[in-house]
Amino acid sequence: MHGAAGHGDAGEPGTAGATLTVAFQGHPGAYGEIAALHALGSAGIPHAGVGTRGFSTFHEVASAVEGGGADYGVLPVENSLMGAIHQTTDLLAETDLHVAGEVVVRVSHCLMALPGVGLSDIRRVVSQQPALDQCTGLIRQYGWQPVAAHDTAGSAQDLAARGARDEAAIASARAAELYGLHILAREIEDEPFNFTRFLLLSRREPAPSDAPHKTSLVFAVRHTPGFLVETLNELRGLNLSRIESRPRRDRAWSYLIYVDIEGPAHDPAVAQALAGVLRKASYAKIIGSYPRAREVVG
Repeated sequence: MHGAAGHGDAGEPGTAGATLTVAFQGHPGAYGEIAALHALGSAGIPHAGVGTRGFSTFHEVASAVEGGGADYGVLPVENSLMGAIHQTTDLLAETDLHVAGEVVVRVSHCLMALPGVGLSDIRRVVSQQPALDQCTGLIRQYGWQPVAAHDTAGSAQDLAARGARDEAAIASARAAELYGLHILAREIEDEPFNFTRFLLLSRREPAPSDAPHKTSLVFAVRHTPGFLVETLNELRGLNLSRIESRPRRDRAWSYLIYVDIEGPAHDPAVAQALAGVLRKASYAKIIGSYPRAREVVG
């Protein structure tokens, strides 16, 4: 199931006069929607406006972009506290989508309830499990029962619909505004450096630009002693901002290596390194070469 959170007719991606639709996972007010609203600007993609469209799962977001139901999509790839988000990294290897940009969202959780409900009225607090995990200090302080939900904004929407006066939700300030809830406390996360990095997915490779870039690739190597080290040595001298291994879904005890490189694919040093990896790897795919996020949003 999905719901629209602001519509625009799907236009040609990158056309300055077009309103472009960006798909995200979750309900209106989710941090994914905040990423969707800012992702095109962060990537330097010209547009006349942004329409957002929420979907229940990551796969539905990717399918919407692949099938033309949305011009772009955003999916979270890593959180500064919780680490990598493996569903996204797996999808990047399985689809033909390109990474066209990235956006970093400041995850600032709010505690919200129905108007007139106070802290002493609350018995349960509902949100997505990672959000509950990031706010354990406040939950333990008051002895509330944490209840896991599908997503943050969805828990706020459900609370407003049910009218429960002994519950609170944890979600964004935007979710509270959208669903008519009262914010009881802001920035309730245990650690203030809570950021989620989202990737902007497109059916097309991004147009070249002079903006600082990242280049992301995924590869696999055969099980030969020292061969992984030899392949990684092709990247020596480059600044790697992320490296991670993931089990392959189509082959037991075989792994995919994900790497983010600081620099564009057309840079001579990066291009030479990529060529070296492609020669040695048993499987390799350049996921995208795209503008780096210039600022934090949200």
